[in-house]
Amino acid sequence: MEKELLVSANQRTVGVLLLLTICVTMFSCRQLDVFEKSTAIPDYKWQSSFAASGEFNIIDTVSAYNLYIVLRHTDAYPYNNIWLNVGLQSPGDTMFLQRVDLSLGNDANGWEGRGMNDIWEVRKKLNAEPRRFRKKGAYKFDIYQIMRDNPLPEVMSAGLRIEKAN
Repeated sequence: MEKELLVSANQRTVGVLLLLTICVTMFSCRQLDVFEKSTAIPDYKWQSSFAASGEFNIIDTVSAYNLYIVLRHTDAYPYNNIWLNVGLQSPGDTMFLQRVDLSLGNDANGWEGRGMNDIWEVRKKLNAEPRRFRKKGAYKFDIYQIMRDNPLPEVMSAGLRIEKAN
């Protein structure tokens, strides 16, 4: 009787491990539907001529995407907002620039986003509606600060996040 219980327990263990392996394999093979690239700002002083830039590849032109600016700053950042020129270049085209005013916080409620100690990260959606990319291939982006201060102090990094819309 003890031998039968031991065999039964071993079979269940093998079955559970097999099921777990299959699940891990299935989920690890799925394509990630998120791209994020941030560029560190040297010495936390963002020169207006310095671009936070990157490149991402679009394969699926049928799906719609949400685009986000991701910005990290310290608690000592002197303003409640930041003005940016955000450039996006599709394969074979020229760069299209969009001027963006991002709210980072206010005096009544403090900083927006997530904070840890004196570092804050804010993620702001660029497009009101999900957008489709018309061409497959490599897209480039550049993000410039266009504030009056040059260099703009206490900005740690800036970047772009792209998520496939549900």
